Amino acid sequence: MVIVEKSGLPVGLHVCSASPSEVTLVGSVLENRFTDEMPLRLIGDKAYDSDPLDEYLEEIGIEMISPHKINRVKPPTQDGRPLRRYKKRWQVERFNAWIQNFRKVVVRWERKIENYRGFALLACAIILAKRL
Repeated sequence: MVIVEKSGLPVGLHVCSASPSEVTLVGSVLENRFTDEMPLRLIGDKAYDSDPLDEYLEEIGIEMISPHKINRVKPPTQDGRPLRRYKKRWQVERFNAWIQNFRKVVVRWERKIENYRGFALLACAIILAKRL
């Protein structure tokens, strides 16, 4: 799981198995970020529509922007104005296109998670070096 800034450059990375949901990994990614300052807002897809996640991020001063799930029972927490920022999510998807150039990271061939994390960090460093 990766956090990227608005231009698509990686800011944080966390590697784990594929079984846990993305909502439970947000705290780990925020702890493993490359920068000192916390992001002001996070933009996620419908999988991030979680009231406990919203409360956790609000406690640490981060605004969560994600559209609501269709089956949401509780009243909506997002209005139209912040959700307009969701349209700029294509900039985040640009990182996914860049990372596809690194074959070792696209498909996890490594048995040990430390090796895979090292390749993912190397790919992020190369992307940062090319873009900065």
